[in-house]
Amino acid sequence: MQALAITLNGAALSASLIMAIGAQNAFVLRQGIARQQVLLTALTCSLCDLVLMSTGVAGMGALLTRFPQLQFWMAIAGAVFVAGYGVLALRKALKPTPLTLTTQQGLARPGAVVLAGIGFSVLNPHAILDTVVLVGGIGAQQPLAARPWFLLGAVGYAFAWFFTLAFGASRLTPLFRKPAAWRVLDLVIAGMMFAIAISLLHQARLI
Repeated sequence: MQALAITLNGAALSASLIMAIGAQNAFVLRQGIARQQVLLTALTCSLCDLVLMSTGVAGMGALLTRFPQLQFWMAIAGAVFVAGYGVLALRKALKPTPLTLTTQQGLARPGAVVLAGIGFSVLNPHAILDTVVLVGGIGAQQPLAARPWFLLGAVGYAFAWFFTLAFGASRLTPLFRKPAAWRVLDLVIAGMMFAIAISLLHQARLI
């Protein structure tokens, strides 16, 4: 029963952090709606969280806390990455050609999907803070024998969330047969990406 309680605690912490709509979730949501590489998208983001949470529990969270300059450079890299994705989303929203599901609204190439998923996870300081610092930091405080159970709960919820979000979003596909719906989604995503980029630059005290 103690192992179950520790596992549920890990899942609850993961749920409280991962459900906020950020850059990573927006990417998964868009791929799901477009029905482009849905399985690969969910799997890539899930595996990234597995690696990050495991690294955090192993002690990386303490390292980032000890060397705050690492967070500075991560913030810079993350701002550049999400701003670039925001520009792409804005270009799609303003594209004059008809937008339909046959024009590949999401990323279709497996390599591009994997790179984007890694980018939104590893180059996203917000995701790093949640997975490595918070989940890892709390997990590292658990007794040694309890850490695998805590990690199982946190990672298990991450897998469940990304797969549910990716495949659940596909149910919205009929709505997005209308070009206007794609434009609204892309404008919202672009605005979100630019806001995140600005917040990261502010975090790095560059603005």
